[in-house]
Amino acid sequence: MLWKRQRTKTPKANDLTAFIDEGSEIEGKYTFSGTVMLNGRFRGEIVSNDTLVIGEKGVVNASIRAGVVTINGEVVGNVLASERVELRGNARVYGDVEAPVVVVEEGVLFEGHCRMTKARPVDTAPASASGQRDLSVIPLKR
Repeated sequence: MLWKRQRTKTPKANDLTAFIDEGSEIEGKYTFSGTVMLNGRFRGEIVSNDTLVIGEKGVVNASIRAGVVTINGEVVGNVLASERVELRGNARVYGDVEAPVVVVEEGVLFEGHCRMTKARPVDTAPASASGQRDLSVIPLKR
């Protein structure tokens, strides 16, 4: 009988590599690779070159540096992304957001400054003021 070698599946870009459920509370510095969905409570610092998704039940009090950050829950702290930041649904963000692409959907509460920058790796120092747009965001009344 021949034995077949089983291949390990490599995760696709949209596959979750970790899920932090709403019953979890974490404090400290969290680094990861892949895509992480955070639906619990987190306090501290989050650093990654990949994707962080903060779910509707997620409550984050931290500075965030990642490749892509999608926020559906609450964030108190600054968000720096090397690719894009998306504020969706009923997201509540209290802090500054910086990324080459920033998407803010209707219904989002955002109190802070928005800076759209040229793409760069997450761990580098901020670029000079040339070529950057600093936008103050004022919530629109419905």
